[in-house]
Formats: sequence, structure tokens, C-alpha cells
Amino acid sequence: MSERSLNGRTILMSGGSRGIGLAIALRAAADGANVVMLAKTGEPHPKLTGTVYTAAQEVEDAGGKALPVVGDVREEADVQRAVDAAVETFGGIDILINNAGVSSFAPLDAEDEYEAIWHRALAVMLTAHQRMVRAALPFLRKSDAARIVN
Repeated sequence: MSERSLNGRTILMSGGSRGIGLAIALRAAADGANVVMLAKTGEPHPKLTGTVYTAAQEVEDAGGKALPVVGDVREEADVQRAVDAAVETFGGIDILINNAGVSSFAPLDAEDEYEAIWHRALAVMLTAHQRMVRAALPFLRKSDAARIVN
């Protein structure tokens, strides 16, 4: 297997149930990757399309193997559960993609709301990335083509 080939490689991704993460997962699936998605979207959102389960089905339909894991990247136990599931199901982790993010349309002068959004963004897009790396690193070190994408 070529170092650059995703065929048979296992990707652990935070997020991925929609947007850029889903696009990455679908492209990897077309190359035959195994995609483990840790996302909070176990239930449909009233305003946004897709869940981690519908995304997993799309990955399978695109030619890859998928493993949906419902959880929150801010919770260490959920991160570890996703890592453990990836290793148990696919034998390891080759690529970690820290994709989970948050967005808000609150005005900057909505101080109470903005403060909470700011702290949530830091927890998801900074602290959780570090947590994902730390949990996946022992398995990434065993891969001959390990990569981390933030």
C-alpha cells in the first residue's frame, strides 16, 4: 500500500456529520478509507441537515467503511471511547482529523451570550483538539503513515 493511499487507512475525525468534515470523509471513503466520526449529532437538528448516522451511511455508500460514535469532544471519556472503538473495529488509527467546530450568529455586543460562545469555542476548537491528539497518539505512532490534520 502506498504511503499516500487512503485505501484501508483508518481516519478518526471529530465532527464530520456535515459541512467540510463530511466532504473530507466522503473523499476519503471514495479512496477506500475507514472513517470513525465522533460527533454530537445523534439526533436530527431542527435547522441543520444530517446526523453522524446519516453521514456514516453516506461514507459507506461512497465506498468506505464508517463507524459513527455519538459523543462530545469536550468530554475526555467520549474521546477515549471513539479512540477505543477505532482501534477495536479497524485495528488502529492512521490519521486524526480535528474537524469539530462551533459557530454562532450572536452579535458581538450580546455580552452574556458572547462570553459563553467564546468559552465553548475554545473548548471545542482548542482544548478538544489537544485531547484528541493525546488520546490517539499511541496508535498514530504505530502507523507507517500517521498524520494529524487540524
